[in-house]
Amino acid sequence: MKLTWIGHSCFKVEKDGFTVILDPYADGSVPGLASIRERANLVLCSHEHGDHNYRDGIGLWEAEKNPFTVEQMDTYHDEVKGERRGENRFTLLSDGKTRLAHVGDLGCEPEPEQIEVLKGVDVLLLPVGGHYTIDAGQAAELVKKTEPRLVVPMHYRNDEEGFGFDVLGTVEEFLEKMDRVKVAAGSELETDEPEEAQVIVLRPRNLLD
Repeated sequence: MKLTWIGHSCFKVEKDGFTVILDPYADGSVPGLASIRERANLVLCSHEHGDHNYRDGIGLWEAEKNPFTVEQMDTYHDEVKGERRGENRFTLLSDGKTRLAHVGDLGCEPEPEQIEVLKGVDVLLLPVGGHYTIDAGQAAELVKKTEPRLVVPMHYRNDEEGFGFDVLGTVEEFLEKMDRVKVAAGSELETDEPEEAQVIVLRPRNLLD
C-alpha cells in the first residue's frame, strides 16, 4: 500500500485504486499546514475534534471493491478515561499483506489486549508530541512493547519548517530514543518495500510555503 502524510495526524492510504483518508484536519486548525481538499472512497476519524474530523474537506466517491479490512478499538484521549478530552479510537487497516495502525490522539497507555492487537503491525502511525497525546517517552515505550516493522511519527511540531501547535514537543525528542531512523525527503512511503530503518520521518505534503 502507499502511504502519504498530508500533515498533523492526517494520512492518505491507497491500494488498488481505493483511497482512505485518516483524521483530516479543518481549515486553519493546524499552524503551518494548508487546507485539505482530497477525494477518497472512505474517511475514518479517531475522534470528533476539529483537527481530526474535517470530513467536509473530502469528496467521496464509490468504488466497486474495498481492498482493506477495517478494525477499530476504543480508547481514551487522556489518562483519566476521557474525563478531560473524551474518547479516542484506533483504526487498523489490512490489505491481506500489510497491517497499518493509526492510533489517533492516544492519550493513555493502551490496555493489554490492545497492545496485543498492535504487536507486530507493519506500520504504526504514532503521535509523539505530548500535551494532547502521549509524549516522546511514552511513544518510545509503546514501540518497544509492540515492535512494529515501521513507525511514522505524527502530531508534533517542527520549528524549522513552521508547522504544528506550539505546545507540542518536537519529533527529535522521540528520535533520540530510537535506534534506526530515516528522515525522508518527501511525504510518501511504499509500505511493502523493505526498509533498514524502523522509524521513517515523512515531510507533510500540505506544508505551507
